[in-house]
Amino acid sequence: MRSRGWLRLLWLVAAVAVVLMVFAACEDEEEETATPAGTGTPAAAVPELSDGVLQVGSDIAYAPIEFFEEGTTTPKGLDIDLANALAEELGVTTEFVNTGFDGIIGALNASRFDVLMSAMTVTDERSQEIDFVPYFIAGTDILVPAGNPKNIGAIEDLSGLTAAVQIATIQVDQLTAANADLKAAGDPEITVLTFDQNPLAVEQLRTGRADAVLADSPVAANDARLSEGELESVGLTIPPEPYGIGVRKGSTALKAAIEDALQAVIDSGKYEEILKDWGLEGGAIE
Repeated sequence: MRSRGWLRLLWLVAAVAVVLMVFAACEDEEEETATPAGTGTPAAAVPELSDGVLQVGSDIAYAPIEFFEEGTTTPKGLDIDLANALAEELGVTTEFVNTGFDGIIGALNASRFDVLMSAMTVTDERSQEIDFVPYFIAGTDILVPAGNPKNIGAIEDLSGLTAAVQIATIQVDQLTAANADLKAAGDPEITVLTFDQNPLAVEQLRTGRADAVLADSPVAANDARLSEGELESVGLTIPPEPYGIGVRKGSTALKAAIEDALQAVIDSGKYEEILKDWGLEGGAIE
């Protein structure tokens, strides 16, 4: 009787051990297949996020879209807040890489960061180099001295005048097209001054070396607001186009994850909240 009792006890212990092993295996499987919040995409399926960081290239000198808080190296702005919201959905952190706008596409394609968010308007030419996820809409505005002494109401009114602009922006393309039209009509062309950053272009207007500055509408409006009455914006003069989050052509998994995360941010109401924080509700995508 005693030997049979011990045998039954040994069988019971063995059975319990098997159950515990199966339970532990199931737990490990669940942990391995966990996904970042909001995307439904396993982190392992997105190579760029395997280090737990979303690296964002941006020319951080274009307030209120992206800029450094005065006296600090802390980035702020619409793009910064939205990138952080996307990263939260993806279950990663953000790292912002300050990069000159004229070389930012090349830097992305050289894998110096994962994506670019830099108030970049989606164009056919740019879309040949990288892919985009549209997230905001903005047009071009014209910044002039207070009182608009040259009566500039549209880009063609800059005929014979000088316009300052940031290099490699869509505004350079717009001025080039305007000059082609002016030349064909036999009218004086626009003298175009280009600068590495928008604040340098605005300084030309302040000092009288330029008659106007062309920039994205939120930026021109912000520059006017901060000028203490010295400058004013003419208003939206060129139809709005979408900004896009730039992604390398080969980063298909990352692009899909960004699209999913953006939709989650929109659905949660966080997107609308961010735009409202910066007074940019009018640029919401539909």
